[in-house]
Amino acid sequence: MDEFELHAIATKSVKGVFALVSRSFLLQLLGVATSFVLTLFLDPASFGVFFVVSSIIVFFNYFQDIGLAASLIQKKEDPSLSELRSVFFIQEVLVLALIIPAFLFSSQIVNFYKLNGDGYILYISLLLSFFLTSLRTIPTVIMERRLDYTKLVAPQILENLTYNACLIIFAIAGFKVQSFTIAILARSAVGLVATYYVQPWQVGIAFDKNSLKKLISFGIPFQTNSILALFKDDFRTIYLGKVLPIAQLGYIGFAEKMANLPLRLVMDNVIKVTFPSFSRLQEDKDALKLAIEKSLFLISLAIFPIAVGIICYSPFLIKFIPKYQKWEPAVLSIMFFSLGSVLSSISTPLTNFLNAIGKVKVTLYFMVFWTVAIWFLTIPLIRIYGYNGAAMASFLVSLTSIFVFYVSKKYVKFRVFGSIYKQFIAAALMYAFAILTSSFVSSFMLMLLFATISLLVYFAVIMLIARTEFLKTARFVLSSVRKH
Repeated sequence: MDEFELHAIATKSVKGVFALVSRSFLLQLLGVATSFVLTLFLDPASFGVFFVVSSIIVFFNYFQDIGLAASLIQKKEDPSLSELRSVFFIQEVLVLALIIPAFLFSSQIVNFYKLNGDGYILYISLLLSFFLTSLRTIPTVIMERRLDYTKLVAPQILENLTYNACLIIFAIAGFKVQSFTIAILARSAVGLVATYYVQPWQVGIAFDKNSLKKLISFGIPFQTNSILALFKDDFRTIYLGKVLPIAQLGYIGFAEKMANLPLRLVMDNVIKVTFPSFSRLQEDKDALKLAIEKSLFLISLAIFPIAVGIICYSPFLIKFIPKYQKWEPAVLSIMFFSLGSVLSSISTPLTNFLNAIGKVKVTLYFMVFWTVAIWFLTIPLIRIYGYNGAAMASFLVSLTSIFVFYVSKKYVKFRVFGSIYKQFIAAALMYAFAILTSSFVSSFMLMLLFATISLLVYFAVIMLIARTEFLKTARFVLSSVRKH
């Protein structure tokens, strides 16, 4: 791969990350505002209902395309129209094969979790949303392969603005669980129309047997990975919904959502861009080495301080907002989920790298281990520590991520510790500052003041010990974003 092509991929990747992170930052601000309103106007039981029903639908998502969409993105050559149509056809067949029995047995599923009529309507609306979302896969794949994320973010911003606006309006109006139902249907319809507007394609049905066979050779192990992640995370939520009171499940969902905020804001977007980028670079180990190290540097630079801020200041946030005090039992879970998110922010880019270079079976072995481990630890810890045991189990399993570092380096000789240790030092000093000044935090405004100062401490340390790398990376990012 020549230098011009490498630079083009790097520039598109940075622009993609910038577009996605900017979008996510905007949507996260909106999401935080929405969550704040919802926690004021909705009770923990309503969150619990949404958490359980959403996990059921997430279960279906893992079986909708048997990894064919990821195969199209990872594929070295551009996919043909026949391949796109074949994947579209197979996906919709699988989606309908899931939706029809899910609808036929909807009463039994809802009764199993003892959900009321609003829970049933929410379940049906999520099934419809699941179908509408599946129709967007191919245009989304086309944009991701082209690293055209500036175009991709427009429908996502529009649909999320619709979703959050509906949630706020109807929650305030007293619709409770129905607020989620209305918001979900509105989001799905708007997202579908907007996606086809920005990226039309020649919709059709085909069945290219030879192409599908090649795509499935990567897709099946990749999707098995995802299915194991389902049993590791979402199926565990379904289990917890059966053995714990619905309000306690609400505490777990609240804690996990807050703790995973940095992952959703930063890492998910970097991963979304680096998977096709790493795939384009899979034949050039020198370029891959540089790309991995830059990804680790940027992810840890952003996630470490956010995680420290959540750990240190979420108890004050709950304390100083009267209607937020009902979430006080979730504080310990927030801490454990946050610590786990820090470790995941380093291991996930590396499993993403392994998938991009075709080592999907290696990541499958890791996922088998993590799935067994999370269940092995969750059941006894829940019995001993109650609902906090779920967060403890997640953290303990995340400690095993260190093995991913050693395996990844067999394929490309990159630096892990060298890419993140300066950010770790800065985050540790930020944490020390927050703990030492915690006794002075006596109001909401003082909490905001000390949180801001602690963040400034973090970046001051970064400028002292990583100034050259930080400024070099910042200049490249700015120059890439400015290019059209």
